[in-house]
Amino acid sequence: MPTDQKPTWGSPERFERERVRPIGFHNVRLIDPANGRDETGGLLIDEGKIADVGPHLTADAFPEGAEVIDGGGNVLAPGLVDMQVFTGEPGYEHRETIASASRAAAAGGVTTMICMPDTNPVIHDVAMVDYVQRLARDTAIVRLAPMGALTRDLAGNEMTEIGLMSEAGAVAFTNGRKAITNAQTMRRALTYARDFDALIVHHAEDPDLVGEGVMHEGETATRLGLKGIPAEAETVMLSRDLKLVGLAGGRYHAAQLSTARALTTLRRAKERGLPVTAGVSINNLTLNENDIGTYRTFLKLSPPLRSEDDRMALVGALADGLIDVIVSSHDPQDVETKRHPFADSEDGAIGLETLLVAALRLHHSGDVPLIRLIDAMSTRPAAILGLESGSLEAGRPADLVFFDPDMPWIVNAEELSSLSKNTPFEDARMQGRVLRTIVAGRTVYDYGLH
Repeated sequence: MPTDQKPTWGSPERFERERVRPIGFHNVRLIDPANGRDETGGLLIDEGKIADVGPHLTADAFPEGAEVIDGGGNVLAPGLVDMQVFTGEPGYEHRETIASASRAAAAGGVTTMICMPDTNPVIHDVAMVDYVQRLARDTAIVRLAPMGALTRDLAGNEMTEIGLMSEAGAVAFTNGRKAITNAQTMRRALTYARDFDALIVHHAEDPDLVGEGVMHEGETATRLGLKGIPAEAETVMLSRDLKLVGLAGGRYHAAQLSTARALTTLRRAKERGLPVTAGVSINNLTLNENDIGTYRTFLKLSPPLRSEDDRMALVGALADGLIDVIVSSHDPQDVETKRHPFADSEDGAIGLETLLVAALRLHHSGDVPLIRLIDAMSTRPAAILGLESGSLEAGRPADLVFFDPDMPWIVNAEELSSLSKNTPFEDARMQGRVLRTIVAGRTVYDYGLH
């Protein structure tokens, strides 16, 4: 970043408290997967919503007093909705707070964070759902919606009050990093959630098959002398879950798939018409087991980085729509949990700030069209969760990301906004940069180039 150009963040004030100046973009590439739009034009923001959009909006088409931005042909798209964010707060504030996570999100073009219930205390009742939402209103500069815990204390036994937490604002229900191994408990959860049209999000990984494994089972693990995690750890759990969906009903979302074999199982379930969707981590789309190199603990993840064949299969499944959603899997870990031998370090990497720019690698390689990437990071997650965002349609909330898809830069972990610095993309060369992030009509991040 040039020394005379510093990014700025918006105020943490609640978005709707005061009327903000209208903003007009012109000469931008409008990408809106919800309406099949990919064209040059303009967009007007007024009173926190999209007031008008289309090729007819030129520099002189905006009302007096509006902030008018010449986009220079860069991309304006719906803000990203990240379906898997571990915030740390409450309980692990030394790793990440909601405030710091929101700053990272804004810098990465993420306008809505879906936070996981793996906090201390766990988000497993109405009081905790309300507490996290109040904390976000006071400290976050992007939107935050919590997922509720599917079982009490994430122990996998006693179901939580899905209906009450839904009414309180939980947008989905998950057991977080832990899979529910008891099939009867999972069946009951799906049945119960069905009555509230609640979404069940599950980490499809059998912990018994994972065992003491720490990376993908294969030649690389053998060469490094590390215990492996077989692909079957994922496929066995996913197959069980999808059979239970067929038995009990209920909407089901596989949080993060990582293997080519799981895609076959997913495709069959979708062909049967089951209400299932699936996500993939940006890490599994852009990195593979070989990137672990000399035991780089920032690349110790769950699910693990798999083979290059698995990665390419995931990319193909994303391109054709079999995989619905890309997530950052933002999971802050500090030096106390990562500065260990590879086998002993904790899983997890930060990713909010690099989600979009890492995904642009797939655009520049020609593997996935840009409109499909935006669909997977904004439109589809918003639709799955029932959110109003994810579109440039007039009347929708003005939650937007404006970015240059070609600007080169190098990731410097110390310059990232997260409190923890465990990025798998440290020193990586990126092509693409977020220039401005807007939430409810307010500029919450500005790279400073306009």
